[in-house]
Amino acid sequence: MKKLAWLLISPLLASPLMAADLMQVYREAQDNDPTFAAARATLDAGREKMPQGRAGLLPSLTLSGNTVWNENEISFHNGNTLGKPKFNSNGYQLTLSQPLFRWQNWVTYDQSKIQVVQAEANFTQARQDLILRVSQAYFDVIYAIENLKAVRANKLAIGQQLESAKKNFEVGTATITDSHEAQARYDLAQAQEIAAESDFEVKLRSLQAIIGKEPGPLAPTRKDAQLTQPQPNDMNQWVAAAEKDSLAVQIQQANADLAEREVDKQRAGHYPTLDLVANAGNSKAYGSTAFGLLDTDYQNVGLQLNIPLFQGGLVVSRQREAAANRSASQSGLEAAKRGAALSARQYYLGVTNGLAQVRALKAALVSSQSALESNKLGYEVGVRINIDVLNAENQVYVTRRDLAKATLDTLMAQLRLKAAVGALGDDDIAQINTLLDPSSAQ
Repeated sequence: MKKLAWLLISPLLASPLMAADLMQVYREAQDNDPTFAAARATLDAGREKMPQGRAGLLPSLTLSGNTVWNENEISFHNGNTLGKPKFNSNGYQLTLSQPLFRWQNWVTYDQSKIQVVQAEANFTQARQDLILRVSQAYFDVIYAIENLKAVRANKLAIGQQLESAKKNFEVGTATITDSHEAQARYDLAQAQEIAAESDFEVKLRSLQAIIGKEPGPLAPTRKDAQLTQPQPNDMNQWVAAAEKDSLAVQIQQANADLAEREVDKQRAGHYPTLDLVANAGNSKAYGSTAFGLLDTDYQNVGLQLNIPLFQGGLVVSRQREAAANRSASQSGLEAAKRGAALSARQYYLGVTNGLAQVRALKAALVSSQSALESNKLGYEVGVRINIDVLNAENQVYVTRRDLAKATLDTLMAQLRLKAAVGALGDDDIAQINTLLDPSSAQ
């Protein structure tokens, strides 16, 4: 396990000339992610709703034909047979039908427009979801690398302290307790390294599942990267935007509009329908013993009126069903607005609190490094023991790892905040790319 993880990690821990950044990985995911490919195909299917709805307003043209072999016997009541004609009757008919008044067809056409808008919103949401999935997987790999580097550096430092403690014990300048403490820390560091290697491999495979190939070296965040406050820097404005523009709200609004029009559509079951119908055709059939086989050409045009009177309560039942679905969709819309508002608040606080945490951890890292130097000096002059140095070193690595996590979590909160208001796009990926350093992947 350890050897396999090192083979996977070593290319990423090396210093390549140029590593892939988030935008490159995102482009690869657009081409290879099966979930996004399914969303693209679903969009194409959704766009077909409009021509389907429009078809109900346009004329229809059908051609039908028939051929029948007939063997008849014609006789009088007294039993005398007049004849036994045998013949083939056939014909064809071309029918043109143009709806003049079918209110349900107009409602269906209006619904098709809403369905296309809904399909577009679903695809936009799938694109935003892809950005979030790719970014999270990318940052998870970056953090796993940082975590592994910190664990290995901690293990190396503890190993050096262990060797020092053993030598000092041999010459009598340290107690056996120092050696035992250093050995215990070293054994713990080995266990942490195994766990970190396993975590790295899992995160790497998660990213591979999205982009469809083995990820190469990835660009980490710049050491001097400056994270910015959300703009506008007002949580209430973000909440208001989320309640209005969130894709979840837009999709649910489309559902509510569809349900509203469905009520009109079912109500139209009580309305009459009027169609223009034209027929043209030919028929060949046996007319009588006097006329024999008749060959008839015909053309006709007229209006066809249908007035529904009673259908066993079907129309009324469908109206009640549509009204109930309308109420359900309106409740769903309200739930979507509340959920969007909650997400906006959550991710806004995630950004602002994350920025504060990053500043605090940067200061803590400086303090931890100073404390480590002081403890090393104190150990050399005899005022600090080995465990003090080990604790100080561990604190440095923990703080460095926590700083990396806080930075990446804040970047993800920024992306999720933009997604909460339906504004997440390629520009946000490009902005994060300015905070990455492809030339120093490690």
